[in-house]
Amino acid sequence: MKAISIKEPGGPEVLEWIEAEDPLPAAGEVVVDVAASAVNRADVAQRMGRYPVPPGASPHPGLEVSGRISAVGEGVTGWQVGDEVCALLAGGGYAQKVAVPAGQLLTVPKGIGLVEAAALPEAVTTVWSNIVMTGKLKEGETFLMHGGAGGVGTMAIQIAKAIGARVVTTVGGPEKAARARELGADLAIDHRKQDFTEHGPYDVILDVIGGQYLERNVRSLATDGRLVVIGLQDGLEGQLNLGELVFKRASIHGTTLRARPVTQKAAIVAEVQKEVWPLIENGAVQLVIDQIVPMAEAAEAHRLLDLGQHIGKILLVNG
Repeated sequence: MKAISIKEPGGPEVLEWIEAEDPLPAAGEVVVDVAASAVNRADVAQRMGRYPVPPGASPHPGLEVSGRISAVGEGVTGWQVGDEVCALLAGGGYAQKVAVPAGQLLTVPKGIGLVEAAALPEAVTTVWSNIVMTGKLKEGETFLMHGGAGGVGTMAIQIAKAIGARVVTTVGGPEKAARARELGADLAIDHRKQDFTEHGPYDVILDVIGGQYLERNVRSLATDGRLVVIGLQDGLEGQLNLGELVFKRASIHGTTLRARPVTQKAAIVAEVQKEVWPLIENGAVQLVIDQIVPMAEAAEAHRLLDLGQHIGKILLVNG
């Protein structure tokens, strides 16, 4: 098979389309012939040498795929060769084939194409595990999503709205603000012109920025508010006023999805299949895809992501 390799830490140009060994399914795994993958910020961090590959994971980037099962390992039940699936990965999605633990497989939702389904696993599991399973977002609460125009952001807006929350998001520019409102955001704040703290308090905040946002996030939390930090685009350090945290009875959660144990990922995937797939199939939650790029041209897809002008997901397609 062929796969994308990272030649050395650096810019998009370090991504190479090379010959690689075909994966074999271990016990409890299947092999998927990859129709498409998607580009995520974690892939960029890995490309730049800032996100070490978890032990045992494929060295090739790519945290989600869609495709067809071509081999089934020992002990796998409920799946067979030929099944169309999408899947959450610890790595290896930028390739023609990938081995996947069976517990991380999802069906392709009704009404969604096989290629387009690659936009779902990472964003949906990230959003659901963080705003619902960790953040405990409930109907009637106010939710703030930083970066509402990206893959996670566009999905978070819709899922939070489906739960019945008031949804606020920060975006960069009027076009992204308009699209966020179309997806259900009650308020889209251009972070270059407005301060999100003026529109709180927020019961749950999902933060992909980190760094200097920490102090303002905590300041804008409601009593019993929950801040969930999943990204560090602005850096590793921020100021924290413990008084704000204590007197509000607020909490801060830092989470990642990629390095979680297989059993934890399987539990998240099962809940997503049960709770979110019906919302996708009835149209309450929509896929937002910006561009589709050939897998061999992953460097161009990374360049587009680095520019930051996209809305939704950028997909990589084999074929």
